[in-house]
Amino acid sequence: MPEPMTIGVDVGGTKVAAGLVDSTGKIIRKTRVPMVATADAATGFAAVKGAVEALLAEAPEARSAIKGIGICSPGPLDPRSGVVLNPPNVPCWRNFPLGAETERAFGVPVRVDNDANAAGLAEALWGAAAGYANVFYATLGTGIGTGLVFDRKIYWGRNGSAGEGGHTTIDYKGPRCGCGKRGCIEILCSGPAIALRARAKIAATNPATKMLDLAGGVVEKVKAEDVGQAYRAGDALATEVLEETAALLTVWLGNVVDWFDPDIMVIGGGVAELMSSFFPRMKKDLPGWTINPRTSEIPLELARYSADAGIAGAAALCG
Repeated sequence: MPEPMTIGVDVGGTKVAAGLVDSTGKIIRKTRVPMVATADAATGFAAVKGAVEALLAEAPEARSAIKGIGICSPGPLDPRSGVVLNPPNVPCWRNFPLGAETERAFGVPVRVDNDANAAGLAEALWGAAAGYANVFYATLGTGIGTGLVFDRKIYWGRNGSAGEGGHTTIDYKGPRCGCGKRGCIEILCSGPAIALRARAKIAATNPATKMLDLAGGVVEKVKAEDVGQAYRAGDALATEVLEETAALLTVWLGNVVDWFDPDIMVIGGGVAELMSSFFPRMKKDLPGWTINPRTSEIPLELARYSADAGIAGAAALCG
């Protein structure tokens, strides 16, 4: 008998990626198809179905071994029922029963959740947090998402909305976030926020900085990637931008420790690798931002899964 496997499906606004994942969390094979998120619900679901069918066509021998399909979908959604409610990034789905429709199409159990919850579960089962019971996971990228995993299970809260840590306010007079609140960690430390902080510093001081060179001399074109590249080249202003970002993240993680007292904190996403060089400093400074006397014992680790976190996380939902 072939080894049982799971299909992980990562739904985005422009693509659907699917992967075949074994019991150790290894992605055996993957594929992706376009997603037209502005069409109707049927067209959106056709992309999900097409990605799974394309994956099975590439590995027909695995069809009989599939024990379930997990799907990471943009939220808001109801993880218990598998219904996608009204995601801004996928407007074609409104109260769409994604779980039930996928189960009907392929005849195997299906689980649906958001990307940060699922990626956190993958890290708890197979990744940087394997062996730990209570895990806090955060993904740093265009936004900041978080997930809570207690005893290898995602904590959803009363109605599935727990773990929105990216919208925790740490500066009530800060800039207004897209969620409507002020001073959320997302509006202060996401990739776009890092770029905005860099552009403001360049405009205010007009220094000679590699960030500006990388952006073709146009301040408004400086991106987070430019900040990272300049930092790695030893640029002083880029270093200052990232030091401030690390300080803000440390304040935020102090709140996380006081709320949850996790066994481990894992950071993933496109900005995480850049910020990981600041992890030792953040861990050193963290006890100053929490009342927990054993804060220094909590590991702060870079996630195992990076670009494939959506696929691995989706597969973990069926673990």
